[in-house]
Amino acid sequence: MISATRPDPRDFRKRLLAREPLLGTFMKFPCPQSTEILGQVGFDFVMLDEEHSPWTREQLGISYLAARAFQTAAFVRVSRPDAASILSALDDGAIGVMVPHVDSAQKARDVASWSRYRGGTRGSGVSRGGDYGGMVGAGGIDGYYDWADSVTTVVAMIEDAEAIERIDEITAVEGIDAFFMGRGDLGLSLSNVEGPKPTLEEAVRIIAESVLRNGKILAAVSPGLASDDAKAMKDIGVTMMLAGNDQAFMRASAMTQLTSFNKLMKDG
Repeated sequence: MISATRPDPRDFRKRLLAREPLLGTFMKFPCPQSTEILGQVGFDFVMLDEEHSPWTREQLGISYLAARAFQTAAFVRVSRPDAASILSALDDGAIGVMVPHVDSAQKARDVASWSRYRGGTRGSGVSRGGDYGGMVGAGGIDGYYDWADSVTTVVAMIEDAEAIERIDEITAVEGIDAFFMGRGDLGLSLSNVEGPKPTLEEAVRIIAESVLRNGKILAAVSPGLASDDAKAMKDIGVTMMLAGNDQAFMRASAMTQLTSFNKLMKDG
């Protein structure tokens, strides 16, 4: 049952910037049912993973509706860091976007620009994201632009060795609300660097300090929130946390049931 006291998903950015602890997960299955379940359970957001899973625009659209029905904020990790991908996600109803491989200040500025009307280059259009014109209101289209910018959350991923060298320039860019530490790709990228380089742990510390120093929000994924890793992420300042993904949830639960079944049958 949906609680009447659940925060409005469109207040997500306000809660994020207030540094409330917010829990979500990556969604790999391109269907709405997983989003409905996690919204019903009480997750603050879901990250529909277009980058690493076979989501279509139509499937994303259905899951935005599922998220709205169960009062959770729907994000998209876009597969392509370009204006068209960001525009379609926001127009169709996503509350925000996560953009991979932001490895320069210019790319961060582009992402911010593509996501914002005011001072940006987001194309003017009112679709599901603006309640098909219902959010235009008495203030007219200008008022809608202001409202949309106020609720749209933009997350940039830091996951390249090149980004570490420019991290203070990147995290200082206005219009990016949060920076996600993509530790898997970052570790791989660092392993391909020849010569002196930070360890992954040192790189994570460098990113975290820069993000917080520039007044932005720190985000990360941890496979298990009862783990030492999750505690370490909290301790360095992560407030936007993702707990693995829906496939991992299903696999872990299925393995637990299989183990219990085998024990049951052997115990006699």
